[in-house]
Amino acid sequence: MAQRNNYVLAVLDSCRYDAFVKARPAVMRKLGHLERRWSYASWTSPSHFNLLMGLMPHSSPVHVFASEYYKRDFLKFNERLGSTDFEFKALVPKLYLPPFLKDTLGYATHAMVSLPVLNPNTPINMGFDTYRLMDRHNDMRAMVRAMKFQEDKPSFYLLNVGETHYPYALPDEPEESWPRIHGLHGVFRYLDELVVGGKLVRRKGKFFNDRQLATLRQRQIAAVKYLDTVFEELFDLLPRNSYVTITADHGELFGEDGYFGHGPIVHDKVLEVPFIEGKLR
Repeated sequence: MAQRNNYVLAVLDSCRYDAFVKARPAVMRKLGHLERRWSYASWTSPSHFNLLMGLMPHSSPVHVFASEYYKRDFLKFNERLGSTDFEFKALVPKLYLPPFLKDTLGYATHAMVSLPVLNPNTPINMGFDTYRLMDRHNDMRAMVRAMKFQEDKPSFYLLNVGETHYPYALPDEPEESWPRIHGLHGVFRYLDELVVGGKLVRRKGKFFNDRQLATLRQRQIAAVKYLDTVFEELFDLLPRNSYVTITADHGELFGEDGYFGHGPIVHDKVLEVPFIEGKLR
């Protein structure tokens, strides 16, 4: 049997599709064709559960039965894993990728996450050999430096990347320089619990003005540009038989129709995400 691929699922938390495009990340785009897709959920936790069920952001096709779309989408895992016999029914009864990869296909399974709502005590930590909430919410490079690959078995890594999440801060950026927005800036170990979106309140001294919103959007674009340099290090580290999927768990609102953030919001921009994947050459 041919050697299975190592598989890395990198989730850029809160990254909008158009922010990704605006950043023009040359290294990430070497993987393949960039697609505009749609998340199944608008908040971190439910979206990651979907991803780990094998439900990648969808293309929202017309004139297609949902069952046929799911069938084709799950069969894509044969390419990702270097397999020939992966089917949705193989996930039954748990319907969850990590224990299937570990127990059935012999993968070493690892997760490194940035957001506290994905901490190791949550049910999402099922079927992982190692699962780590990172010390800092915005340091993908620390994840890359901690990654190890075995010669006797393939590895699966889930990376929840926090630089693209509010406050869109880079790891070398002093905390005192982060944006200070009334009602949002606070205890960042509870970051994703506090910043889940909402309708803008345009009263004097409250919430955002247009200049602040434009600055926040630019910060996310700058975070994607920075992360492109980290992905270059990741690609250099990965063994040749490695497949990488880069996407986002959901998007983000920067003032469109009066909204900011993500979570309890129904809006195209909170569901629209980038999607790009491929095998390293």
